[in-house]
Amino acid sequence: MGLPVSRIGEDRSNGLDETSLAEDEASTVKRETTGRNRKVTKLGYNEQHAKSGITAPLPQIETFPNQYKGYEITIEIPEYTAICPKTNLPDFGTITLHYMPDKACLELKALKMYIHAYRNLGIFYENAVNRILQDVVKACRPVWAKVTGTFTARGGLSSKIEAKYP
Repeated sequence: MGLPVSRIGEDRSNGLDETSLAEDEASTVKRETTGRNRKVTKLGYNEQHAKSGITAPLPQIETFPNQYKGYEITIEIPEYTAICPKTNLPDFGTITLHYMPDKACLELKALKMYIHAYRNLGIFYENAVNRILQDVVKACRPVWAKVTGTFTARGGLSSKIEAKYP
């Protein structure tokens, strides 16, 4: 009952000493910086995965003229679905759009069609939330906007991503 005894100079790290960790990190950095499209992490992620879906064509979000000033709109979209570009497995979540309209408001049916277009799109959570914000701002030029993606747990981890304009 007590801690195991080790001799002076004996490796007690179970194979994880500072030298092997440094060499491992160096090999990862070398792999990530070798070649333009060859940047690959230990888990197999590359630049193509990272950029997936960012410039994909999506339906236009239509608007209608705003009649009032100084109010806020919150739209909750509980059935967001996309495809993980690395695993090709479906991702599920809720997208919440909160904005203050200026001269135009988002037309809900067009927004619904836009969001449904993500169903077959390979895109990471972070990219999806930022792309949605970018497209909303382009469509209606709000005073300010915030898009929040709350994604269901995968592997015991859930994610909440927020992007804001301005």
